[in-house]
Amino acid sequence: MGVPVKILLQTTIPMIADDWNIARFSMLREHLAGLAGENGMPIFEVTARNRTAPGAPDPVLSTLDRSDYAALWLFAVDTGDGLTAEDCAAIGRFRRSGRGLLVTRDHMDLGCSVCSLGGVGAAHFFHSHNPDPEEDRRVDDDRETGDIRWPNYHSGANGDFQEIAILGDVHPVLRDPDAAGGLIRFLPAHPHEGAVGAPADDPSARVVAMGTSKVSGRAFNIAIAFEPSEQGGPAWAESTFHHFADYNWDPARGCPSFVAEAPGQGLAASPEAQASVRNYARNLALWLAGRLPIDERARQRDRELDEALKETFPASDPPAIY
Repeated sequence: MGVPVKILLQTTIPMIADDWNIARFSMLREHLAGLAGENGMPIFEVTARNRTAPGAPDPVLSTLDRSDYAALWLFAVDTGDGLTAEDCAAIGRFRRSGRGLLVTRDHMDLGCSVCSLGGVGAAHFFHSHNPDPEEDRRVDDDRETGDIRWPNYHSGANGDFQEIAILGDVHPVLRDPDAAGGLIRFLPAHPHEGAVGAPADDPSARVVAMGTSKVSGRAFNIAIAFEPSEQGGPAWAESTFHHFADYNWDPARGCPSFVAEAPGQGLAASPEAQASVRNYARNLALWLAGRLPIDERARQRDRELDEALKETFPASDPPAIY
């Protein structure tokens, strides 16, 4: 592998010390920057930044399509003003040029500026914007933090981990040859995760991973994969940015003062879960940058076989969950 692949880790707020600014994702940045190829050279060159003051186009986001970044990891930590129309337009052109895009947010309306993004933005459901099309999901799940309303799926305490279910054909991001069963099994937990779903009008998108609420026992979507297509490069919608935050990887790193819930220590006590979290981030970075194999011909053959089977056996089974 030659020149490192340039990726951008980006928040939707300016530098605010007592908030989820980009410094609170330092463990992710260090992990990705430390990955090396077979030649011992870094795979990625990682830039991590906050946006400039809201109300005007961000100088990097609004010209992203003219940059040499291969992928954007967008942490939507704003309350609605995190992206301008110019920012969204450039991000759209960036993805349409074939480059990768991760968009993640949190509970209720946190990060709702992403609703202005085409494609991946439609995969994010909020309380006041683009609510979940399944009306029976518009209810509170977590009840511990009373001022946080739906969507707020409780997968566990910050600092603990959750076991995920893999839906359908195993996505390359979720494979881990070093793990038992060869799959990514664990991600950081969070008391109130947001909601995501595959847009009904986008055949490139599907649910690839689900979690389970420890309060209600209800399953909820964690990750939506958008395969590369004529519409754009690879993209990923994630239920919460807490899967990547320092506080969720190691609570000793601290959190903003408004976080009230007591943290857990489950992830720190589990080397297996820690490896799963790190490998998930690695795989996602490689896939978004086009460095994980995508066999489109094999996928097309699978789709044709599925259609043939549907005609032969009209009653279909639900997707497999691993």
